[in-house]
Amino acid sequence: MDILTSILSGFGLAAPAGLNAWLPLLITGLAARFQLFGLKLNAPFDTLTQTWALIALSILLLVEIFADKIPAIDTINDIIHTFIRPVSGGILFAAHSGGMAGNLDPTLAFILGMLAAGSVHAVKATSRPVVTATTGGIGNPLVSFLEDLVSGAATVLALAAPLAAAFLMAVILVVAAWVVWRWRQRRKRRRAAQI
Repeated sequence: MDILTSILSGFGLAAPAGLNAWLPLLITGLAARFQLFGLKLNAPFDTLTQTWALIALSILLLVEIFADKIPAIDTINDIIHTFIRPVSGGILFAAHSGGMAGNLDPTLAFILGMLAAGSVHAVKATSRPVVTATTGGIGNPLVSFLEDLVSGAATVLALAAPLAAAFLMAVILVVAAWVVWRWRQRRKRRRAAQI
């Protein structure tokens, strides 16, 4: 795998952590444990395959899934995960580069993963108040469910077809950023018209 392909496929695996910190880690740990998609994680990332780690990730995932469905609590959850989701993405990118690509410096891979997941998280955290404001909080559970679905599907896709997952996450990131930008522009125009 050349360096560009390694970076793109690492992005495809790390970016979903910006939507849900624990689901991509859990899926990756399970895939490595059961040797799905030919995934083998090298130390120290093979810790993700340990029973205790899989149980801990499952518990953390359940907490995040429920917290992210409740308006106001989801904002607190996003604030807390501002630090967790990028680290999760960094771990996934570094685990990928060490376990599959093998030709990318782990520190650089970790930083790239943090940037990938952090960018997705920034768009998610910025767009959630828009959803709350426009739907009165009613749309939050649906949007959260869709985010979890995209995170899980993109992680599986990243393990099966890494370049396709990188493309999918890039498209989602651009579309979501554009929607947030358009909403803010409309809001500014409405405020200017009221003055």
